Amino acid sequence: MEKNLLRVTQALGKKFEARFVEHRGESQVHIRPEQITGVAAFLRDKQKFELLSTITAVDYWPAVEPRFHLVYQFTSLEKNLVISIRAPLSGDNPKIQTVTGLYACANWREREIWDMFGIKFERHPDLRRIIMPQDWDGHPLRKDYPLGYEEPQFSFNFEEIGRRKPYARD
Repeated sequence: MEKNLLRVTQALGKKFEARFVEHRGESQVHIRPEQITGVAAFLRDKQKFELLSTITAVDYWPAVEPRFHLVYQFTSLEKNLVISIRAPLSGDNPKIQTVTGLYACANWREREIWDMFGIKFERHPDLRRIIMPQDWDGHPLRKDYPLGYEEPQFSFNFEEIGRRKPYARD
C-alpha cells in the first residue's frame, strides 16, 4: 500500500476506530454508519481529500445484518490518493446521515441510491426520486425486487420453459 494512504488509514483507525481491510488488492476502510459525517469532514479538512468521487451501494441480500454497504470514494488531488470508505447498513429501515453539507456533489448521488436501493439519507435537503417516476413502488436495484420478466428460452431449458408457458389453446 502507498505510504501516504497507510498514514491516512492509520489516522482513521485511531480517531474513529475504523477497520482497515484489503480485499483483492483494493484497500477499504470500514466504519460505523453513524460516523460518516465525522469521517467525511476529517478526510476533507485534515487529510486534504477535497473530492467525493462516488457513492454507491451494494446489496448482500438475502443477508440482513448487514444487508447493504454504502461505498464512498474520496480523492485527494493534491496527494494523488483515493480512499474507499464502507459503511454497513441493516436491511430493516436502512438509513445514514447525508454528506451533502460537506460535499455538494453527494446530492444527486444520494438521491439515486435512495431511488434505486431505498437507503434513506437523513437530513438530505431534497430526498426524492431522481430516475424512477415519483409514484413508483419499490427500489429496482434491490436483489429482492421482482424482475417481472419471462425467463429466456434456450436449447438447454426449452422443454422446461415450454411446460410453464401459457399457450393459446384451440
